[in-house]
Amino acid sequence: MHGPNDSGHSPRFADLAQLIRLPAALSVPGDVLAGAVASVGRPGPRIVGTMASSVALYWAGMALNDYADATVDAVERPQRPVPSGRVARRTALATACGLTAAGLGLATLTGGRRALGVALPLTGLVWAYDLGLKSTPAGPAAMAGARALNVLAGAEPGRRSSALPAALLIGAHTYTVTALSRHEVSGAPRAVPAATLVGSTATALAAAALPAVRRGSRAARIGAAAGALGYLASYGTAQVRAAREPSAANVRSAVGTGIMSLMPLQAALTAGGGGAVAAGVLAVAHPLARRLARKVSPT
Repeated sequence: MHGPNDSGHSPRFADLAQLIRLPAALSVPGDVLAGAVASVGRPGPRIVGTMASSVALYWAGMALNDYADATVDAVERPQRPVPSGRVARRTALATACGLTAAGLGLATLTGGRRALGVALPLTGLVWAYDLGLKSTPAGPAAMAGARALNVLAGAEPGRRSSALPAALLIGAHTYTVTALSRHEVSGAPRAVPAATLVGSTATALAAAALPAVRRGSRAARIGAAAGALGYLASYGTAQVRAAREPSAANVRSAVGTGIMSLMPLQAALTAGGGGAVAAGVLAVAHPLARRLARKVSPT
C-alpha cells in the first residue's frame, strides 16, 4: 500500500470523484430549495447560484475530511483515495481550499454580504468539524448546524425565520446520521441505531405535521406526508436493520442511506411549503441518487 503522501501523479477523475463523494452532493440542493420555498413560496433565479455554492462547500468538506483523516484512514479505510496513494494528501487539501473559495465566491456573486452572512459560518463549521470537532461530543451538533445553515442559505434575506422549522428538522436528521457515522468502522452498541431511529421517526412526524400547523393546503399536507413516509421507509428501514444487527457493515449502510434519504425529507418540507413541483423533482431524483451512490460511496 502506498502512503498518503506518496502519489506523484495527477489523480484520475474517478479518484477525485471518490475523494469529494460526488453523488452525495445530490443531497445538497434540496436543503436550499426547502429554505427558499419556506421563505418565499416560489424560488427565484438566485437559488441556482446558492445551490452551486452549497455543493462546492459540501465537496470541500469531503476533501478536507480525507486530508485530515489520512493517518487514521491508512489503518481503518486504506481503500480511500488518499491512503491508497491514488490522491496525494496535499492534493486533497488543495481541492478543499479551491472548492471553499469557489463556494464563498459563488455566494458573494449570488447574494452579496447577506449571503456571506450564512456562507461564512457554514464554512467555519465545516472546517472546524473536519479539523478538530469530529471526534468530540460537539461533532454531531457541528454537522447539524452546518446543514441547518444550508437551509437558511436558500431563504430570502429578511425572511429566514420562516425557514427555521425546516432548518431544524434537516439539522436533526443530520445529527442522527453523524452520530451513526462514528461507528462505521467497528460497529455500534445496539442502543445507538435504536436512539437515532427514534430521532428520525420524530423528524418524519414533525415534517408531516408542519403544513397542518401552518394551515397549508390539502395538497401540501398530502405531499408532506408522502415525503415523510418515503424518508422513514428508506432511512428507518436501514436503522432497524442496524439496530437488530449493529455490525460495521449495517451501520455504514445506514449512514449512506441516511445521507441520500435527506432527499425525501427535503421533498416533504418543500411540498409542505407549497412547492409541489419542486418536491416532485426531489422525489424522482432520489432513486437516481441512490443508484449513483452504489458506484461512488457517499461516506
